[in-house]
Amino acid sequence: MPGIRSSRIYIFDTKPDPRNPKIVKTIEAEEIASRTGYSRIHTIHCGPDAIYVSALGDPKGDGPGGIFLLDHESFDVLGRWEVDRGEQYFGYDFWWHLGYDVAVTSEWGTPNMIENGVVPELLLANKYGHSLHIWDLKKRRHLKTLDLGAEQQMALELRPSHDPTKTFGFVGVVVSTKDLTASIWLWYREGNDWKVQKVIEIPPEPADESVLPPALKPFKAVPPLITDLNLSLDDKFLYVACFGTGDLKQYDVSDPFHPKETGSIRLGGIVSKAPHPNGTGPLNGSPQMLELSRDGRRIFVSNSLYGAWDAQFFPDGIRGWIAKIDCNPAGGMTVDPKFFTTFDGERAHQIRLEGGDSSSDSFCYP
Repeated sequence: MPGIRSSRIYIFDTKPDPRNPKIVKTIEAEEIASRTGYSRIHTIHCGPDAIYVSALGDPKGDGPGGIFLLDHESFDVLGRWEVDRGEQYFGYDFWWHLGYDVAVTSEWGTPNMIENGVVPELLLANKYGHSLHIWDLKKRRHLKTLDLGAEQQMALELRPSHDPTKTFGFVGVVVSTKDLTASIWLWYREGNDWKVQKVIEIPPEPADESVLPPALKPFKAVPPLITDLNLSLDDKFLYVACFGTGDLKQYDVSDPFHPKETGSIRLGGIVSKAPHPNGTGPLNGSPQMLELSRDGRRIFVSNSLYGAWDAQFFPDGIRGWIAKIDCNPAGGMTVDPKFFTTFDGERAHQIRLEGGDSSSDSFCYP
């Protein structure tokens, strides 16, 4: 369990009694910094040779961000992963195509660029991340930068094909500074080369300036703000969370180059505050982090992005909740009226499901 601000990692033993997890090891920020040069821990994946951990920057809050490794058994910090990082500087998410010995990383910003909220001057100057990076997974060397365009600010969540014989994946872009659209891009291998193209675009919604938070008043619109994606295990449906408008969208991506929207529901939203069907009234926050069950029938959504950023988009505060959405295998979604979990002061973020889920499972064999 990584601490993005503390830069600690807590190791919990959940097997004896999942309802009473026990901390069995704490990795301090100083150890991570001394062995890797990194801080602000974000994403953790179990890899083929170690536990892979991403970090947003260095101990001073600058860059570069990157990846380091933990031993599978002892959880010792082994060191920085990159041997040759090339031009990669910003860190955020990472994933891989194990059958091809290829890793992919995405970009947010350095800790100093995010910890106090979105910096408007940096955003409008296109200073946040806008590229993907392709790596040789075994040699730990940078191969290629896929630049989406400077206006495509914050290329965040990566969702590669689960089928290990395929070489495509999706990344969400939070916002375009050109027109406030959000977008989904497809990376893919063509021959021996890697390419990327935009396959989904979601427009902003006009809104009265009086109902917008200060950060959005000059634009007189609500941007979708794509903050998370989830791809079903059969690589058929892509789910997209729009933290700005409150939408959760479902796309049929059987043909990944030509997605088709097959469902949409709305909960919360900066302006709409769409209610849950259980009758609790207007909701604050929006679908943010997503977790899809392995059978593709249940998706759980939480409503908090990151403390300093929550306050910019929802000045009244975010009261944590989790909702469950029922997914039709043929396409379409409905909100489960009986499942709505609230929190007393805490803001819900990441969800993992017992036995595996669609965003943390990867496979070596077809």
